[in-house]
Amino acid sequence: MTNIKPKIAISIGDLNGIGVEIALKCHEKISKICQPIYCINDIMLKKASDKLKIEIPKDFELFETKGEFEIKAGTVSKKAGKYSYDSFMDAINLADKERVDAICTLPINKESWSKADIKYKGHTEVLRDYFGKNAIMMLGCKKMFVGLFTEHIPLKKVAKKVNEEDLTKFLIDFYKNVKNDNIGVLGLNPHASDNGVLGDEEVEIFKAIKKANKHLEKNIFKGPLVPDTAFSPVSRKNYKYFVAMYHDQGLAPLKALYFDQSINVSLNLPIIRTSVDHGTAFNIAYKNEKINTKSYVNAIKEAIILIQNKR
Repeated sequence: MTNIKPKIAISIGDLNGIGVEIALKCHEKISKICQPIYCINDIMLKKASDKLKIEIPKDFELFETKGEFEIKAGTVSKKAGKYSYDSFMDAINLADKERVDAICTLPINKESWSKADIKYKGHTEVLRDYFGKNAIMMLGCKKMFVGLFTEHIPLKKVAKKVNEEDLTKFLIDFYKNVKNDNIGVLGLNPHASDNGVLGDEEVEIFKAIKKANKHLEKNIFKGPLVPDTAFSPVSRKNYKYFVAMYHDQGLAPLKALYFDQSINVSLNLPIIRTSVDHGTAFNIAYKNEKINTKSYVNAIKEAIILIQNKR
């Protein structure tokens, strides 16, 4: 049996940011473990490489995402937003048609997407709409992963979203994707409400945990865990996977602990998608400063693991 390297489409992200620099600098390393196909055209790639003064590798394979504009380092731009969206859509189409085994996304700028009249706030929302599936956003690294029950919504709306039915479905889907038998579920309120003293959302969370475990016929989910101690060293010895009720509840501790190496994974979809877990870093784009590429390399490695598991 031949050891064929998996094909991974790379959506190039916002070209006014650091994504293309990461792609160019990491190409030699990642091309040893996969066959990357970059969704960017010759013209835009040459503009970026000239601006960065980085030579384009000879084996830098492209899928020609259409479009042309002037790169303005560190700038929110309608044209850059549109191009990053088109690059992402090209990567999705390649995966959907099974021309690649997975996709890996470099960072976009949400404000640039908004300027380009793109109705989505981020990658996950696009995937959810495209496939008509309840895509789950999970972030982390090999030491700890956090699944987000709610994502990019105002904090004041979170409590209303926490209900037994939706959370039960989320927990079951989450388990089916990560296949881990010990998952901690965070409460919403301080002290996980202290038995109803500080709120009643934990009742819904408790019911969902109980119902999901009954459905799976295993005691998979534990909680509701007290949020301010859930990520303590002792707790992290017991759990690798957590479910957070809202964005910052899960991501503030994750990024405090593993900012340089964490990644974003989209679960519950017919395709494999991983991503860096950082932004466009406009403040250092095209300045030839030292850029940490661990998140990107880890995202590629996780995509390969998921491809192998799928096979």
